[in-house]
Amino acid sequence: MELKPFKLFIDGQWVESAAGKYFETVNPATEEVITEIAQGDARDVERVVVAARRAFESGPWPRLAGSARRAVLERMATLLAERTDEFALLETLDTGKPLLQSRTRDLPFACEILRYYAGWADKIYGTSLPAGPQGVGYTLREPVGVVGMITPWNSPLVLSLMKIAAALAAGNVLIHKPASWTPLTAYRFAQLALEAGLPPGVLNVITGPGHTVGKAIVAHPQVDKISFTGETATGREIMRDGADTLKRISFELGGKSPNIVFADAPDLDAAAALSARGFCVNQGQICWSGSRLFVEESVHDRFIEKLLARVKNDWKIGDPMDANTGMGPLISGSHLKHVQEYIVEGKKGGAELLTGGERPDRKGYFLTPAVFDNADNRMKIAREEIFGPVLTVIPFKTFEDVVAQANDTCYGLASGIWTSDITKAHRLARLLRAGSVWINTYGALNPAAPFGGFRQSGFGREMGQEALQLFTEVKTVWVNLA
Repeated sequence: MELKPFKLFIDGQWVESAAGKYFETVNPATEEVITEIAQGDARDVERVVVAARRAFESGPWPRLAGSARRAVLERMATLLAERTDEFALLETLDTGKPLLQSRTRDLPFACEILRYYAGWADKIYGTSLPAGPQGVGYTLREPVGVVGMITPWNSPLVLSLMKIAAALAAGNVLIHKPASWTPLTAYRFAQLALEAGLPPGVLNVITGPGHTVGKAIVAHPQVDKISFTGETATGREIMRDGADTLKRISFELGGKSPNIVFADAPDLDAAAALSARGFCVNQGQICWSGSRLFVEESVHDRFIEKLLARVKNDWKIGDPMDANTGMGPLISGSHLKHVQEYIVEGKKGGAELLTGGERPDRKGYFLTPAVFDNADNRMKIAREEIFGPVLTVIPFKTFEDVVAQANDTCYGLASGIWTSDITKAHRLARLLRAGSVWINTYGALNPAAPFGGFRQSGFGREMGQEALQLFTEVKTVWVNLA
């Protein structure tokens, strides 16, 4: 697929960056350049903020009836579904994830998100207040304004639309800075949105380094809100950069999620299959990865045997364009090196490497999925987010023991429980400090289900009705009738 260089997308137009610079985006499966992308700087941020501010203050989008916004979002979903093959290919070229997964998982889910929030666009309203016989009181729920969105590289289309759809449904205008490694679907979607009837200036896309473009968006006084998905360390920087303007901020950050298998799990085969998926899908580059697997001692050996069989059979490395491929490459050479360093650390720390952690003899940033057994929750590989296909298996003896270990983390994004005891399942669901708890499954997502984390996994919830709170302000109106 031959692609022309991408310029910045500002106010409905393709424009050169102020410096006229470009950077390359690389296919991680081949290490070859896909195309060139415009590299913005602080001057371009100023230009895009002016366009977005104008679109919010005097443009039609925030003032449209909810039914009109709904129609545009529905049209976006229709156009995206019609172009599934194009967007899936772009996503795979940029990220390296298997094309089959892009086509059958990411694109349908992206369309679902758009349709879900299209349904909300004409159902965002306030409430009446008990003002007494001589007054009228009510609340209005209004758009926040200009929203800066900074999105990651691991599932760029879905993770962007989780923000875009909710923010647009509420009447906001957006400045989107996608990750420099994976900008292709962000630009294509902005073009599609314009075709669907979104007014110019409502969805703008600007690319460039986070330390220049990202920081300038966060610090700009005319940007009302920042919505960020990415690593926790970057989240801390954004909080500092946004402090001077008291920016409204929401975060979906990292995780080190516990996946807990009890001896009374209803189906150990299903638990093994989904536990393997929980750390292998998307090459392990996923925030809710079940990277800490707690297994009750009495079934440990039997379960590990089933798990290893699933890892080896279901998650074979190969060409992302091949329908038989389970895992593609990691996103970049630098990230591959980062993950490999954790594998070395795991061996040094005393964990037993049962399988994987090797680079195949082929071009691309490939790495076989690694399973460490008999680990300790205090080891570095059990404490820090690796963001790659590395699983740490930790045996446990008692309910109280696993609760303490599962919660012994600075994160709190997701968790899994495998048991036939419904009382135990619900007790543990209440005790786990995590934004999502999956019982006898792992990784289930739905546009109607809020997603986000506790502690250093962030704050605010994306998806579901709760996401609309991130992108709206509440205004109270009092009328004196006396």
